[in-house]
Amino acid sequence: MSARTWLWATATAGALLSLVTAPAGAATLGSTAHTVSWSAGYGTAQADGQRWLQKTDPTNVFADLVVSGKLTNSGEGCYSVWTQFTLDLFPLPPFKHAQLCGAGTVDVDLSQSYRPTTTGTIFICKGTENPTDCGAREYITSWPIGSGRAAKQVAALYTASSRP
Repeated sequence: MSARTWLWATATAGALLSLVTAPAGAATLGSTAHTVSWSAGYGTAQADGQRWLQKTDPTNVFADLVVSGKLTNSGEGCYSVWTQFTLDLFPLPPFKHAQLCGAGTVDVDLSQSYRPTTTGTIFICKGTENPTDCGAREYITSWPIGSGRAAKQVAALYTASSRP
């Protein structure tokens, strides 16, 4: 199989997977116009924001998952926002992205390489050092089922650099 054929086959497979995994308009080249909301909570802390797929490098076949939002605590104590991703069936360790002690608000911003086989969760934990006392994990790599337009946009994202 030639490299060109392999790239086309990979892009086509990604587009087919996107039929059930991509939101309407979730993936556009370098754009944040099409986003999906996310939220997580635990104790007196709440985090929410938007997530989207963004392709910043036109030579790369794959996109990045971008997550942006705020962590807010209305009480005392420390809370932190964590993510955990599984890439091609290999789980990565949890990673902390934001922390807050006492009442207030801080930004939550992250970017993760994304492929159709990537799964990930975001969650809030009490404390700032270990993700052991945590709230429910919310998936940030599952996408609402959209219209046929979503599949076309994801297909365009994943094939933009591989077209002949």
